[in-house]
Formats: sequence, structure tokens, C-alpha cells
Amino acid sequence: MARRIGRQDWGEIEGALDAFGCAVMPGLLSEEECRSLRGLYDEADLFRSRVVMARHGFGQGEYQYFAYPLPDPVAQLRSALYPPLAAIANRWSAALGQDASYPDDHAAYLDRCHEAGQTRPTPLMLRYGPGDYNRLHQDLYGEQVFPLQAAVLLSRPGEEFTGGEFVMTEQRPRAQSRAEVAPLRQGDGVVFAVHYRPAEGKRGIYRLNLRHGVSRLRSGQRHALGVIFHDAA
Repeated sequence: MARRIGRQDWGEIEGALDAFGCAVMPGLLSEEECRSLRGLYDEADLFRSRVVMARHGFGQGEYQYFAYPLPDPVAQLRSALYPPLAAIANRWSAALGQDASYPDDHAAYLDRCHEAGQTRPTPLMLRYGPGDYNRLHQDLYGEQVFPLQAAVLLSRPGEEFTGGEFVMTEQRPRAQSRAEVAPLRQGDGVVFAVHYRPAEGKRGIYRLNLRHGVSRLRSGQRHALGVIFHDAA
């Protein structure tokens, strides 16, 4: 997994994150890995909680948070993605004049989360059916927030489902919001800002607010893996 992530074009990924707040990472998982992960959804013992979105006004569909210990593929993906993203997160923090800094190793960052009382794992599996969608939101679970996260599409668009695009909106001061759609194939990942990114303006660097969601599924069933790097309180 670490070698696979290392082969990604990180210059292109970093440029897209800086410009748009999200970037596609092609081929993070194979078809077999996607199928295997999807099969975990009905194994209740692997999860700590299940959320039916309509009950909370989050949209329609459902998702489940994994329990510790995470399944090996999820744990490997989370720990391997973190170091290159931590370098970007530290650069963003410096650009915005923030005191926040992030260690190179994910285990060290989790220690910081746990010291702050955030001990519940946040990687999750999402499942959508016809008509389901996810409202625009931000995944903030406590004081400790890592500013980037990722999602991997586990189903085949156009074959197993239609619709259900990953959508991000960016709110600019004194301007209408901008929408960004990430075109994903099965096994592709999208890495994106959790809640804001730095942008350069006439008076220097300022902060742009972002939210993400999933558009309405028109047919079939869509599974995705969410990889959030901070734990929840």
C-alpha cells in the first residue's frame, strides 16, 4: 500500500488541493480489494456504530464507523496516506499563520487525539441506494481536526450504479459558492479538505470554507470507504 501511494503523482495532487481543495488519486485499490472491502459491510462485529442518515437530517442512505482494531486494508491505507498529507497540512497551517502542526507518523497524531479525549475510530463505510444522497457537510469530531481526508469508491459507476457523484463546494468571501465534482472509477480515491484551505488574495493568504457531499443516486447501489485521520470524541 505504501509503495502504491508513493507512485501517485504527488506534485499533481498537491497542485489540485491548493487550487480546488480536492484531488483524484487513481487506482488506490484493485477490483478484488474493492469487492472484499464491500463484503465487510454486513459484518456487524467490525463496526462500532451505524448511522441512518434520514434520522439525523444528513440525507438518505447509511454508513457505519469501523471499530478498533481496523481491518488490515483500512489500517494500511490510513497509515500510508497520512505522511504525504501531513506535509501538505503543515504547509497549509504555516500559510494561514496557525500554530497547528502535524507529526510525520499517524500513530503519533492519534496519540495526540487520544490525549484530547478523541478515542473513537472514524474510518467508515457508506452505502447508498436509489434516491439516496449525502448533504454537504464537514467531518469535525472534536478539538483535534486533521485538515485533509480521503474517500475511495468501491463500486463501478455506470454498471453497478448511476448518479452518486462526489461533490465539493467552496465558499468565497462576497461571491457565490463554487462546486467541484470529482470523477471517480472503482478503486479511485479522492483526497479533499475537511473544512478549509488557504487561498491567495489581494491582501495575502486567506481561508476558504469547503463542504462535501454525494449527489442523488439514480439507480443501483454505491459503496465507498471514508478515511478520516482524526479520531472522534
